[in-house]
Amino acid sequence: MVEDELALFDKSINEFWNKFKSTVSDTSCQMVGLRDTYKDSIKAFAVPLSLSEKLSVKLKEEERMVEMFLEYQNQICRQNKLIQEKKDNLLKLIAEVKGKKQELEALTANIQDLKEEYARKKETISSANKANEERLKRLQKSAVVYKDRLGLEIRKIYGDKLQFIFTNIDPKHPESPFMFSLCLNEARDYEVTLLEFRKMVLSSLYLCSHLEAFIADRDTLLNCRIGSLMCPSDSIPILMELIF
Repeated sequence: MVEDELALFDKSINEFWNKFKSTVSDTSCQMVGLRDTYKDSIKAFAVPLSLSEKLSVKLKEEERMVEMFLEYQNQICRQNKLIQEKKDNLLKLIAEVKGKKQELEALTANIQDLKEEYARKKETISSANKANEERLKRLQKSAVVYKDRLGLEIRKIYGDKLQFIFTNIDPKHPESPFMFSLCLNEARDYEVTLLEFRKMVLSSLYLCSHLEAFIADRDTLLNCRIGSLMCPSDSIPILMELIF
């Protein structure tokens, strides 16, 4: 009885073990199958996923390249704009330099002209001063002669007229003065205020052409009842010039 129960129990245990092993084996096979199926699915989807990632990476790289190209293009545009501005400024500066150069050349030429004109004027002034010095010497010499020999006195009176006063002309009457006033009108003609001898004096003046010859002409002075005139003939115009 006991042996029968042990045999039945042993049988039951063996059946359970066999069934358990069978179940475990089936489960293991299922697990292996599931694992293989999962691996196969991974392998099946591995290529599309990798390609998508690669395409995504490639797209991002291309986007970065486009951005870099656009940025580089913008930099080139900015550089070209800056270069153009510098070029315009340089051309403007060159034009200003050329203008300044032309102004400098014109100024140099003007300065040279002024120097030449100054040299000419300086020479003219020097010559005039030299001539004036010589005329002044003659005037000083003539003044002594006129005063000592003829008693001549020239006065400037109203109306821009010159009054000529002669003494020591007539040897018989050395104190008797002879005077007349002389001026130039707007027409640059002589005007004499001496009524008695006006026509004679005027005709003698125009005959002699100028006052210097009139004063120096002995016959003219004698005809005007002045007497002889013995003195240099170039001092009266100088006196008139200085007085006027």
